[in-house]
Amino acid sequence: MKIAVAGGTGTVGRHVVRIARERGHEVVSLSRGEGVDLVKGKGLNEALQKVDVAIDVSGIRDLSTKKNVDFFTTGTQNLLAAEKKAGVKHHVLLSTVGIEKAPSSIYAGKRAQEEAVIHGDVPWTILRSTQFHEFVPMTLGYTSAGPLAMVPRMLLQPVAAAEVAEALVDAAEAGPRGRLTDMGGPGKELLANLARAYVRKTGRRKLVVQVPAPGPVGKAMRKGYLLPGPAAAVGRQTFDQWLDATAAKR
Repeated sequence: MKIAVAGGTGTVGRHVVRIARERGHEVVSLSRGEGVDLVKGKGLNEALQKVDVAIDVSGIRDLSTKKNVDFFTTGTQNLLAAEKKAGVKHHVLLSTVGIEKAPSSIYAGKRAQEEAVIHGDVPWTILRSTQFHEFVPMTLGYTSAGPLAMVPRMLLQPVAAAEVAEALVDAAEAGPRGRLTDMGGPGKELLANLARAYVRKTGRRKLVVQVPAPGPVGKAMRKGYLLPGPAAAVGRQTFDQWLDATAAKR
């Protein structure tokens, strides 16, 4: 098949591109660095010519609810309109576990994105996953001030980005199937403990302090609402294994 990957240079997207190519598919990556802007609709019509399946793993790094809802709504609507025009037969979306119980920030954006896909004109598949292992250093980047990191109290079940990418390519090959079984990693963890392990492993001098985050998202983090259910698909790579592999590449 010819597969388009929106966000093909990102954390999951680069794995999707690699795996799809390894399986013999023709792949076109859609990112601003490659001349495609989802929000502006720039380059979409040209990039989607003769594409069979589009996999959307696009995103922004911003905590604002409005910016997330605007990005995911506008970008998805533009992408779906261009897919319909180009005759794309299948839209595969990566979403996030627990978005109904965390109605702000990226979670609100992903909910709006799902709604756009469900009510769109292109047959679809949606896979929800938990946070990736890379969520830990990303959180440290957001919450650090000098030698201190104020990390929210959060129960999570981190999963390998490459394993999520593999599941997305599987979905692309299987055809439209609606909402798939959620996917999470092999173990439940406290974010602060993972952050401390990351700091130790990377040799950083940083004190990680766990604090309760406010609002509905903070409650969802603390109460485990962002964890997958008992029937979820479970990834193989643990956070410690990911951390060892990441440290070995340094």
